[in-house]
Amino acid sequence: MNTDARGADGGDGLALWAPLDLQPAIARCVADLAAALSSRRFYMATAESCTGGGIAYSITSRPGSSDWFAGGAVTYTNALKMQMLGVKAETLAQCGAVSEAVAAEMAAGAAQRLGCQLAVAVSGIAGPGGGTQAKPVGMVCFAWHLLVPQAGMSGGSVASISKTETVLFAGGRESVRMQTILHALQGCLREIHRLQ
Repeated sequence: MNTDARGADGGDGLALWAPLDLQPAIARCVADLAAALSSRRFYMATAESCTGGGIAYSITSRPGSSDWFAGGAVTYTNALKMQMLGVKAETLAQCGAVSEAVAAEMAAGAAQRLGCQLAVAVSGIAGPGGGTQAKPVGMVCFAWHLLVPQAGMSGGSVASISKTETVLFAGGRESVRMQTILHALQGCLREIHRLQ
C-alpha cells in the first residue's frame, strides 16, 4: 500500500497532518500504546534502519516502558539485517533494503528473536541523498508483525498477523525521521486495537 504524505497540492512542503513539532503527538501515542500493551500483558520490539533507534528512544523516554517494551535492533547494513533479524539475502537482492518485503522480514525477525507479541520495522530514505526515481527521498517502508496466542489451542499455538505499508513523506531529513517515528507508533496502536 502506498501513501503519499505530501501536501494536498503535491508540493514539497511538510505533510498537512504533520505539525512542525511532533514530540507531543509521539508522547501521546506512546502513552496510549503503553496502556494497550500493558492491559494485554504484551511486549513489543522495534527493528529500525532510517530512524536510527528513534522509535525505541521515544518509547523508553516514558517511565515504566520496561513493562511492555523488550528492546530493539538498529540495522543500517544489509549484513546486520540478515544476521540480527533473519532477513533473507534473496529478499534483499530482489527487492532492495527499502522495500515492504524486507521490512516485513525485519518485523517478523524482531518479534520471533526477541520473544514479543508485536514488532514494528522501518526502512527508508531519510535524505538528503540516496534517493532515486523509483525510491525517492522521503520513501519509508513499514511493517507491523503480531504473534497472537490462540484461545483453546494446545501447545501454545499463535497466529501470525503482518501488515506492510509504504509512505512518501515530505520535508528534510529530521522531519522525515520524526514523521516515520509517529507513523510507526500509530500503526502499532492500530494493529493492537484490531484485536478487540
